[in-house]
Amino acid sequence: CIESTVMFKFKDIKNIIHRLSPGKVKIDITVVPQDKHLSRNQDGMVRCADNGIFKGVPLTDEQKKLSAIARRVYEKYPYDGKYVLDGEKLIICQSHAKREDLLKEYPNAFVNPLGDWTGGISVDTGAVNRKLGSDMADSVTGGGLHGKDLTKADVSVNIYAFLKAQETGRVVEFSCAIGDEMVDGKPYSQIVKIAKDYIDSVGGFEKLACWGLF
Repeated sequence: CIESTVMFKFKDIKNIIHRLSPGKVKIDITVVPQDKHLSRNQDGMVRCADNGIFKGVPLTDEQKKLSAIARRVYEKYPYDGKYVLDGEKLIICQSHAKREDLLKEYPNAFVNPLGDWTGGISVDTGAVNRKLGSDMADSVTGGGLHGKDLTKADVSVNIYAFLKAQETGRVVEFSCAIGDEMVDGKPYSQIVKIAKDYIDSVGGFEKLACWGLF
């Protein structure tokens, strides 16, 4: 179900679904208008479209190392996978990859603990509790980054908090309410632009959904 004031072409949506989920997939698409009160909230200027608390946390060396590993594996196996690093303990759950091939590069890793697998929309790698948790880079949120537009604070303020934490090297916290015009002393429209520029820099919303904040 898509809630939006924007008119989407069903053909475009179906093409995306088939590209991301090859094979026989039953598609059921519903598009409904955005809530009129939320829509009016954006009249005249960009305002915060959600209530929330937000926390940005500097990345650790371990997180940066894990991200580099994940991207290296993905270059060779561009399919669903999850990766966990706890000190020297590395877990790799990678679809469409043979365990022995990955062990050649990562001999001390736990690779595909339940066996090799092919992935798809009906399975779970099982290596992390929730993808949302790993995507958020230690941030705190009730909603998360995905499935929302940039007016939603769960997207824009989370990204802004993450970027500010990396810039300052310290934990930062913010809060906002629906209708707020300022966050951290900046117009909400500027927060949205900062978030949009970051999303564009990583390749758009689809890449953000793949990799999360980092």
